[in-house]
Order: sequence, then structure tokens, then C-alpha cells
Amino acid sequence: MPIATPAQYQAMLDAAQDGGYAYPAINITSLVTINAALKAFADEGSDGIIQISTGGGQFASGLNNQDAVLGAVVLAEATHLLAARYDVLIALHTDHCQPQKVDGFLRPLIDETARRRAAGRGNLFQSHMLDASELPLTENMQLSRELLERCAENEIILEVEAGVVGGEEDGVDHSDQPAEKLYTTPDDMLYVYESLQGSGRYMFAATFGNVHGSYKPGAVKLRPEILKQGQDAVMAKYGPESEFDLVFHGGSGTPEDQLRATLDYGVVKMNIDTDTQYAFTRPVVDHLLRNYDGVLKIEGEVGNKKVYDPRSYLKLAEAGVAERLASACRDLLSSGKTICGRD
Repeated sequence: MPIATPAQYQAMLDAAQDGGYAYPAINITSLVTINAALKAFADEGSDGIIQISTGGGQFASGLNNQDAVLGAVVLAEATHLLAARYDVLIALHTDHCQPQKVDGFLRPLIDETARRRAAGRGNLFQSHMLDASELPLTENMQLSRELLERCAENEIILEVEAGVVGGEEDGVDHSDQPAEKLYTTPDDMLYVYESLQGSGRYMFAATFGNVHGSYKPGAVKLRPEILKQGQDAVMAKYGPESEFDLVFHGGSGTPEDQLRATLDYGVVKMNIDTDTQYAFTRPVVDHLLRNYDGVLKIEGEVGNKKVYDPRSYLKLAEAGVAERLASACRDLLSSGKTICGRD
């Protein structure tokens, strides 16, 4: 099945909202991670979201380029081709883009989709994220509204954020933020709704103490009830149709009970990156340590081509990522719920 059309992507989000489940959104950087994601979603019968960060785009473009837009286009085009072999729906998304990167990353990718549409082709990306949480909320929403209107012209969904996700991810470091900034208030959520109402469809990453990265149990103080309080405030004023499509950032390592609670409060997308990075690296390290004499040409020996061939351990990495992502599908209750092929 080709990458989801804009209408199919909206139907995916509606199905998740109505069905009380969410889609894992995995950051990819290579063909190996694309294939791992597609394998997991297909094996689980789950639709899903594959996303690319600015750092992932830079990496994919090669050391001599380090061009985030070029790399993002390359990875997206590869995903379009590979996803056509699977019977689940996949949406392509770009992750955190800060205000200073909008002109150099987000706008060019929106323009790329506009060019494709003008030529009679489908969207390159189905959604993008603007992370303007570093700005005062009024400035954040001004920029969000401007970009949302541009996205809506091309049937692209915009993800916005208010409040700060703690920790560090892909060069964005919020580890020094005061605790109160990690929690979006009901008033903030009302302001977001009122600022963006009528400009186009969007997803909202409200924060409830979530952080990027992995931490020991008890180190992260999640308060999922904040999401319910904000949803209740908005729906009390504007009705049930105003319910947000919420996004959970920093989902790696979240206890199952707290994860499931967010589904009851309107989360339809959960980002997973740290856990899948580890799932990639762990089997590679295991392979190298088990085959130390074979992967190195030491003391005049020639090594063992079968074990230093990158394919021998990248296959293991692909399988490791697929296994972790499949687990996320089950945790988020999206397994077996693909809408691919439905009328």
C-alpha cells in the first residue's frame, strides 16, 4: 500500500481517537531503520507513523553534505517506495523543528510537497512538527497559525507544542528547564485551541512532565491527568468536537499504566526514539563482542568476512528495532487495527 493519502491519514487519526489507541511514531535515519519500522507495523497489523528529525536528515545526507532537507527528502522517497510493498498505512512526519530552523527545514519541505501536488503527485510528508515551545505562548501560536495555514493549503497536518518536554533529544536540550515548564496548564490548552481554531487540522503536544531519554523508575514525574484537565476545559467551552488530537513526546520507558492513561485522554501519537536506538545498538554490540577475533584483523590475522560484513550485524539491528516497535504497537493498542483496505 502506498504511503497514506491526506484523507487516509485523517482517517487514521480519527480511528485512533474513536478507538482509544495511539500510533507509535518512530524516528528513522537509514534504510535499516525504515525497513525495521515497516516490518514491525506490518507484523502487528498496525498503521503507523515514520518520522525524520533535522539531525536524522543531516545524517542521511552524508558527511560531505549534512543537508537536513536533502536527507529528509531521500529518506521520505525511500519510504514511499518501500511502503508500497506492505498492507498497512504509513504516514510520514518530521519531528521537532525549532523556530530558527523553520526557514531552512520546514518551509522547504512544505514547498516540496506543494511542487509534487502541482505535478499531480501525492504529498511527500503528511505532517510536520513545529516546536516553538521556547517562545512565549503568544509568539508560539502566531508562528503556529501562520504555518498551519500554509500546511492546510497542501493537506498537511501540523503538530504544535506548548510547554517544554524535558531532557535532551537530537541536539535539543531542555534538561535545565524549571519543573513548572514541564506541565501545560488548562489555560494554555484553551489558548492553543482558540488561537488555531479554523486554520486547519493539527496535533498538539501538550506536556505533562514527560522527558526525552531513558531514566530509572521514579525519576520522571508524569501527570497524565493534566491532559484530561486541559481537554475537559476546552470541551466544556467549545463542545466535544473540540477534543485535541494529542501527542506524547518522550514515550520511551513509560510505565504501562501511565501510558494507557494517556490513551483515555486523547493521545493518538506517541514518539519513540531512545528505546529504538538502544534496540538497534544492543544486538550490534553483542555481535561485535561475540566475534571480536573475526571482526578485527589483529596480530597478523585476516578476520572473518562473514562477521565483519556490515550486513551480518545490521540485520540484527533491524530485527531488534522491529521487535521493540512491535512491542510499542501492543502497548498502545494499535496492533490489529489497520484501516488499510477499509471503505
